[in-house]
Amino acid sequence: MLKKMAATAIAISAFNLAMPTVAYASVDDELRDLRGGTQATNEWELIKYDTRRNIKAYSKREDGKRIRSFKLEYLIEAPFMTLARVYLDVDNYTRWFWEVREAKIIKKVSDTEFYYYIIHEAPVTLPDRDAIIHVMVEPYSAKKGYASLKLKAVPDFLPEKPPLVRMLAEDMTIKFTPLNKKQVKVDVDGYIDPGGLAPTWAINFIQKQAPYFTVIGLQRMVQQAQFRDSTDPLPFKLLDEEWKE
Repeated sequence: MLKKMAATAIAISAFNLAMPTVAYASVDDELRDLRGGTQATNEWELIKYDTRRNIKAYSKREDGKRIRSFKLEYLIEAPFMTLARVYLDVDNYTRWFWEVREAKIIKKVSDTEFYYYIIHEAPVTLPDRDAIIHVMVEPYSAKKGYASLKLKAVPDFLPEKPPLVRMLAEDMTIKFTPLNKKQVKVDVDGYIDPGGLAPTWAINFIQKQAPYFTVIGLQRMVQQAQFRDSTDPLPFKLLDEEWKE
């Protein structure tokens, strides 16, 4: 999705060349996408490794899917509670999520279930996309040692809003594993289908970039005093009574 950085592949390529701490997938792989290659491998391929920011990004071609799945592994240098506040503050996704124009909670079912609405800016010449996301929260427990969010797009939850194009999938499982009081390991598996008409190679190209830059935004946000110093209760139960900072 996604306007400014996705307007041309040249702009992103220039940015990539300026970052020596990041390893990228081969140019041959990009050319296969441009030529329409869609052979499924069903195996994760490391496409980006930023050693300075501790971010690994993967993609995978799967049988029956025209768009790649993605996976992220990264480290957040902040307490678990700080990370939880950022992730559960949906209204502020516009400040760090990749090309988000609007985000808001539209229904709270319980302390561990809610729905939110989100609008993504699309590349130039394409209509912006919107999605309704159903979120299930699995709270942290000492026995498991992690918390998780399971996101699933529900396109029919609300009527469509032309000229916006309703996304068919924005599905993710996000796992938060505290390593100590100041570090959290995060694992993300996801699949996004923007719906409507768009070249598969362009969608796959952007899907390789967007998750990585979203993580960079998240790493910046956890350093903000608004989240770092807050003592407000969480809006949803990502942490249970067993957790202590």
